[in-house]
Amino acid sequence: MAWVKRYGRLVVGFAAAALFVLPLYWAVVASLRQAGLPPSAALEWWPTDAQWSNYAAIFRTVPMARYTLNSLLVVGAAVPLTLLTASQAGFALAQFPRRARRGLILLSIVLLMVPAWAVWLFRYQVLNALGLLDSLWALIAPAFAASSPLFVLLYYWAFRSAPEEVFEAARLEGASAWTCWRQVALPLAHPTSAAVTILTFLLYWSDFTSPVMYIFNPKYYTLAVGLQILKQYDVTNTPLLMAAAVFMTAPVLILFVLLQRIFLHNLSLANLFDRS
Repeated sequence: MAWVKRYGRLVVGFAAAALFVLPLYWAVVASLRQAGLPPSAALEWWPTDAQWSNYAAIFRTVPMARYTLNSLLVVGAAVPLTLLTASQAGFALAQFPRRARRGLILLSIVLLMVPAWAVWLFRYQVLNALGLLDSLWALIAPAFAASSPLFVLLYYWAFRSAPEEVFEAARLEGASAWTCWRQVALPLAHPTSAAVTILTFLLYWSDFTSPVMYIFNPKYYTLAVGLQILKQYDVTNTPLLMAAAVFMTAPVLILFVLLQRIFLHNLSLANLFDRS
């Protein structure tokens, strides 16, 4: 009966994975249809004449290469900055006395419940005062504040789940707070760092609102805006739009595949929550 249970789990796992992969596969198939054709009314597993040229066409229709470069520059700066600031804030939060720590955690949770649109005007005024409007720095600036309170809380939970004796031993050896964070805390939070990397990448890679609000020069537009511009050119050209959507989705999937082994092992975030 053990083998039945084991193979049963495999079958269920593959079935669940197929449910998530099938929409992406359908998007790839739709992107390879002849340009200008509507979506297929019937289930099509593969087009009879795959049009790989659709992916090259999106770069000829709009300056997609420039938009891609801008997005890469934004995430290339925002992801490391978020990891740095969020991990430092989470480590500092974990070192606070219990009463102050609880107050800051409640404040972080309250900030998480604030709608994004409620801070658009305030952020615009701050960026305008700093002279960052109409530049890629306007999109990167939130990373200096850890991008989201959620990332700070994730690091806090990871650091609080680590044995306190490890940090006490480091302090007895004369380690400073900087050394404890860099050489003790961060190595224990690799699963959290992997999760925050993926979430931050997705946050900035797919951000459409910020470029529209804070960028006025089209040469600074990102890939999310480029996808919308492509849609405005020809809203009925479904294969071209699906090719652009697949092109935009692919980096996120690649990053997840590369990092999923780090946070889906025995020290995963779920286990960290169980220990907290």
